[in-house]
Amino acid sequence: MKFVKRNYGWMIVTILAIVPLFIILNMLTFDFSNGVAIALFKNAGSDGMTTLEMMYHISGEFAIRWMTAVLTCTPFFILFGVNNLFVRQAMGISTAVWSLLHFIIFIIAEGFLETFTQANYIVGFVAVLIVIPLLITSNRKSMKKLKGTWKKLQSFSYAAIFLSLLHVALLDKTWVIYAVIVGFGFIIRIPLIKEKIIAFRKNRRISKV
Repeated sequence: MKFVKRNYGWMIVTILAIVPLFIILNMLTFDFSNGVAIALFKNAGSDGMTTLEMMYHISGEFAIRWMTAVLTCTPFFILFGVNNLFVRQAMGISTAVWSLLHFIIFIIAEGFLETFTQANYIVGFVAVLIVIPLLITSNRKSMKKLKGTWKKLQSFSYAAIFLSLLHVALLDKTWVIYAVIVGFGFIIRIPLIKEKIIAFRKNRRISKV
């Protein structure tokens, strides 16, 4: 019970990140009669998309959603005073896993060399390259070993979200909502605004006592 109480936030994030994977798994068929053979369900896509295109679309959507969620952690702390480093860490891992899955599906569908044929693909590829070291160092051992460098490394997540938004925008997808959320978060981070919000929150708490 102590483990669950201490890590319930991390567990909730993990569950929320894993459950959508079943949508993608339901688009695959597994044959164990002669080793392991994996194939795509035909016509599992919608809106005129093939099954592989639908998998690519879903993985990309969850990658950008988790990346946006990670960047809302600090604004959430400023607004409500609630902070959990390991929940943020779990969100970061979820972002990296979905981003890598999105890129792997793209390679399967189009081939690796296709990555360098369009600006939006290159931008997305660079974002994935940034996410990989963030994933590798998203553990307590790396935090202790890297110390101050760890925070500097994790700050590259801002570049990753910017490139991801650019990637989505170049694809003419619905990206405005993510840009608004991220933009609002950065406004709250402005020192003057941040200090006023924290001061207001503290004064309100004192007045209630």
